[in-house]
Amino acid sequence: MTFALNKYSEIKSDVVRVFLGTKLFVALMDARDVEIILGSNVHIQKSDEYALFEPWLGDGLLISKGEKWKSHRKMIAPTFHSSILKSFMPVFNKNAQNLIDSFTKELGKTFDVHDYMSGTTVDTLLETAMGVKKTDEDNTGFEYAMSVMKMCNILHLRHYKIWLRPDFIFKFTKMCAEQSYLLNIIHALTRQVIKRKKENFIKRDEKGEQSLYQKALKSTTYNEKEGTVEETASFNYIRDDLDENDENDIGNDWHSLDFMIEASQTKGNQLSDDEIKEEVDTIMFEGHDTTAAASSFVLSILGVHHDIQDKVFQELKDIFQDDLYRPITFNDTVQMKYLERVILETLRMYPPVPIIARVVNEDVKLGRWKNPTQYRVKSKHMVGPGSSCMLSTMFLYLYCISGSLSNIDKSPRGGMKPIGKAFCVPTNCMPLRRPNDTPRTPTTYQQVHSSGDYTLPSGTSVIIGTFVIHRNPKYYPNPEKFDPDNFLPERCQDRPYYAYIPFSAGPRSCVGRKYAMLKLKVLLASVLRRFRTISDKDEKDFKLQADIILKREDGFHIRVEERVV
Repeated sequence: MTFALNKYSEIKSDVVRVFLGTKLFVALMDARDVEIILGSNVHIQKSDEYALFEPWLGDGLLISKGEKWKSHRKMIAPTFHSSILKSFMPVFNKNAQNLIDSFTKELGKTFDVHDYMSGTTVDTLLETAMGVKKTDEDNTGFEYAMSVMKMCNILHLRHYKIWLRPDFIFKFTKMCAEQSYLLNIIHALTRQVIKRKKENFIKRDEKGEQSLYQKALKSTTYNEKEGTVEETASFNYIRDDLDENDENDIGNDWHSLDFMIEASQTKGNQLSDDEIKEEVDTIMFEGHDTTAAASSFVLSILGVHHDIQDKVFQELKDIFQDDLYRPITFNDTVQMKYLERVILETLRMYPPVPIIARVVNEDVKLGRWKNPTQYRVKSKHMVGPGSSCMLSTMFLYLYCISGSLSNIDKSPRGGMKPIGKAFCVPTNCMPLRRPNDTPRTPTTYQQVHSSGDYTLPSGTSVIIGTFVIHRNPKYYPNPEKFDPDNFLPERCQDRPYYAYIPFSAGPRSCVGRKYAMLKLKVLLASVLRRFRTISDKDEKDFKLQADIILKREDGFHIRVEERVV
């Protein structure tokens, strides 16, 4: 990713095109252009590369499109109402304590913190989403958690090892048999829990118990443009005081699946058991690896910047005062302003999803010039949304902004040319130029310094470079410096909204981002109250690896020391 960033700086182009055979890809790195795509209620179709997730996630929120996606999104969004999220605090605290116990065993040693963060996030999701504990006597929870982590690894490998992407090759590998085995475990448990939860819902409904989902629905309005719920009122499900007993004793038996089942039974909603399964599986996937990577980056970064870590600890001392190790309440997390800025800055520099890919199904105009002259990204071969792609979107993105011009064939037609040992790249990759320009040789392309008045043809795969946008000096002065003050209110007001998109943005933004931030605060605050983290590597020596999720190729190795208060 660092290599790609350096090449982007050399090209100085915010709009880049690349052909793979007859398929057109366009990479966008300008926040104004990104807003046109992500802020639209029309351009919501994910690119073909997401097809690898279908055996696991089916047609859940991550992949679905059109009316199905809109109706499911509107139905599921209220289940992330803040009053419902508060009911998860006991689970967050319990798993945070388990994490602390694990860290205690590693005192004085160097270890990969991602291993522990990954296990903790799966355990937490398993219980908050489905009400299944890893310590169940029949061991199904543990088996499920391990299957989720192994499935994520298989998906990562299929994106990274591009020869495993085609199903006709993959089905002959041992990995395919392992995937089938893991999916049987995952889907069997999900179906079993859905059946049990549905029976419980029927019993509660017969008793006339009040629906928490209905209360959330009445206190929110759905924002179609942003794909979020706006809370118009708060209902007293949990109090925001510091009494841990009041908070922790309420709502322990409610989980995301309960709310989803209630949503499916609400008048006007249609959600089958299979569709509920798909959405629960999607929550497990999207909420696991992203949070594990983000929390691991935070602990690694703070292990480098001890002055910032000291400020976080001082804030925690101010909040908890004489009872530093008590369970964390929802109100405590609201006061963690500096820790929140640290998390946001970490997500800026190391966004868990470094690119976002969409397909546009109609011509899309970019740019807002005062006297526009329309330019079109012309191609002799127009492609539709159903075209397949053998290369990973990540590789295409890296190639788009790398500007490997010396390796580009000078022939006028698009083709393939081998680079290195494993990859093939399109031969006509170049920054976008206006069609009336004089044709240039591959080494003298016109540099587009800002988005012009271009039109992306229908069928274009649009690649949004989150990692590059987040390190653009137009939006962040000294972008390579880790500075939590980038998220002071006055600084946020000075840059475009779409210059910060770690959870995506617009109608297809992450529906569980409030859940993710709450969980991150509880886990990180719990660790940092007890331990001081130390990284043996400077930030400049981090080796980044990007396939589906941005991680460190060299591992998240840290040491922890117990704090003396």
